Amino acid sequence: MTTTAAATHRELVAETARRVVAEHPPAATPRAEFLGACFDAGLAWVHFPRGSGGLGVEAGLQDLADSILQGAGGPVPFALNPIGYGMAAPTVVEHARPEVAAQLLRPLATCEELWCQLFSEPGAGSDLAGLATRAVLDGDTWVVGGQKVWTSLAHRARRALLLARTDPDVPKHRGLTYFVLDMTDPGVEVRPLRQMTGAAEFNEVHLDGARIPDAHRLGGVGEGWRVAMTTLMNERRAIGGGSSRRGSGSIGTALRLWRERPDLRTPALRERLTVLFAQADAARLTGERQRVESGDRPVGPEGSIGKLVGAELNQAVYDFCMDLLGIEATLYGSYDPPDGVDDATDELAGVGDVQRAFLRSRANTIEGGTSEVLRNILGERLLGLPGEPRADTNRPWREVPRG
Repeated sequence: MTTTAAATHRELVAETARRVVAEHPPAATPRAEFLGACFDAGLAWVHFPRGSGGLGVEAGLQDLADSILQGAGGPVPFALNPIGYGMAAPTVVEHARPEVAAQLLRPLATCEELWCQLFSEPGAGSDLAGLATRAVLDGDTWVVGGQKVWTSLAHRARRALLLARTDPDVPKHRGLTYFVLDMTDPGVEVRPLRQMTGAAEFNEVHLDGARIPDAHRLGGVGEGWRVAMTTLMNERRAIGGGSSRRGSGSIGTALRLWRERPDLRTPALRERLTVLFAQADAARLTGERQRVESGDRPVGPEGSIGKLVGAELNQAVYDFCMDLLGIEATLYGSYDPPDGVDDATDELAGVGDVQRAFLRSRANTIEGGTSEVLRNILGERLLGLPGEPRADTNRPWREVPRG
C-alpha cells in the first residue's frame, strides 16, 4: 500500500468516527443505538468489508477509530461482548454464508446478542480435537448431544460458536464441523460454575437434542478444525493484544495503588514496579506493531505471543499489588459480584477490588489456551522446532482410548 493510500484510509476512519460522535453523542444516545451507528458507519471492525461493519481498510486503524469513539465517552464493545467482538465476528465474516453473516453481525455489534464459545469439554481441554460432542444430520438440521465446560458468558449468551464431531471414523482433526448455535434452543441447559472469586462467569453446558439449521454451519462438513483455527488465533490476539493506551489495564491498577498508598512504598517495590511498567509498555507496543503489520492477513500463530506474555505479565502485576498491600491483601470484601457489574466482564471493564482481580488472574494462563500449549504452538509453528510425538495422528477417533 502506498503512503498516500494509507493516509487516505487514516483520514477516512478519523472523519467517519468524528461524524458518528457528532450525530450520535455517546452521553445522549442509548448504547445499542450508538454501537449500531458505529456498525453502520463501518467502525465496528474497520478491516471488515463494507456492509459487514467495516470500511475495508487496515486492521491497525481500529485503534484510531476506538480512540475517537471512546475518547468521546463511547462504550468499549469488547468489554461488553468479548467473545462476540474478539472471536465470533472474525469467524462469521470469514466462514459464514453471506445471508447468515448479515443476520448475525449487527446484533452482535450492538451487544443486543452476546456470544459464548462451546469448545472445551470435560475430556477435551488442551486436546480440543479429541472432543466427543456429536452432531448428526437430520434432513437439513443438525441434532447435537454432548457436554461443554468452562464456557464464559453462557448464562447470558444468545449465540454460541460450537465445535462438534460429525464423523467418528476418521482421525480426530478431520471429523469436526463448526456451527453457530442458538442458546435459547430447548435442548440447551446451562449450569453455572462458581469460582474462587465468588463469581460464576464460567458454566457447564449440556446439549440434549439441540437443533441447528444447516445454514448455520460455518465451513464445510469435516472442516471444523480449520474454522476453529480462525477463532482460536483471533481469541489469542484479542486476549493478548492489550490496549493501545499507555498505562492501561492491570499495570494501570498497580500505578493507581502506588499513588494512593505512599505509606507502603519501599525501594525494592519501586524497582519491581518500574520493571513491570517497562514490560507492560513493551507488550503494548508489540501488540500495536502486530496489528499494524498484519494488515488484512488472517491472524496466525504469532497471535499467541501476546496472549502468552500478557497472561503471565498480568499475574506478575497482581502479585506485585498483593505484596505492596502486605497483610491488607488478605482482606476480601465479598464473594458476591460487585453491585451493578456483570461478573463475567468486570475484569475486562477494570471494575472490582484488586484482591478479586488477583484471584481472577490465576485463570489467565489457562483460559484461551494454556501457556504450555501456547509455547508448543510458538515452538513448532514459528520457530520450527520438532513437534511432540502424537500417537493418535492417523487413527480414527473412535479407536483412540479415552478417559
